[in-house]
Amino acid sequence: MFRCGIAYPRCRWIVPLLLLFAIIFDIIAIAATSGWVEDEDAESHYASMWEQCRGRNDIWHCMSLTDEFSWARAVAALMIIGLLILIVAFILSCVALCCSLNISLLPVIAVMLIVVVILQVIALIVYPVKFNEQIFEGHYYYTWAYGFGWGATILCIGCSILFCCLPRYEDELAGLAKTKYLYTSA
Repeated sequence: MFRCGIAYPRCRWIVPLLLLFAIIFDIIAIAATSGWVEDEDAESHYASMWEQCRGRNDIWHCMSLTDEFSWARAVAALMIIGLLILIVAFILSCVALCCSLNISLLPVIAVMLIVVVILQVIALIVYPVKFNEQIFEGHYYYTWAYGFGWGATILCIGCSILFCCLPRYEDELAGLAKTKYLYTSA
């Protein structure tokens, strides 16, 4: 006999793990020095969230974007503030789900994650728009580091939805309700 159902108590460990992955993705995006954007050849120009570099082979001239452009400072601030709020949400989710079941914290965590999403979406949209307005010179590609920023934001969207829905399943999360099977074969 084969039965397939949803094990809600596993959500108590999976959802904080997803937030941990979002934190790791954000750290990779913020700390990446190889660039968020690189030119078509990937040999003469690239720009990260912090600086842009021009040159060839081993001779590179780098200048800080945050010193030169106010939009770069805003992008950096939004990403860092989003990361800090995400870390606090992760800690609260561990307290609410892993240590003991505290359902009243789940909507607070959901709101925090929605704030993170708003901040990071603004930063991840402002960067390419302003880059194209003020620095663009030819054909550019957005790299894996920029993609990690979007990956963290998408994980936060999904986790905020889960944290909004989980309070409805308090008994299932606590393991008090009977398992509902989606599929049963005789």
